Amino acid sequence: MPKIPGVSHQDAVRALRKAGFEVKREGRKHIVMSDGVRIITIPRAKPINAYTMGGIVRDSGLTPVEFKKLL
Repeated sequence: MPKIPGVSHQDAVRALRKAGFEVKREGRKHIVMSDGVRIITIPRAKPINAYTMGGIVRDSGLTPVEFKKLL
């Protein structure tokens, strides 16, 4: 799994919105986003663990390079 270090949850949400995801639910500890096909959960953390962020990017269907361009 690729590591993507140093990404806060606000930056991750902003980048995933650019990729076509929208926020479905927000809780105190997590944000749930969907593009109609995939559902991903983003923890509210500054920064998100690098391995966790790599898994989120993989689950979203993006490559690490595509995700970094959206940041």
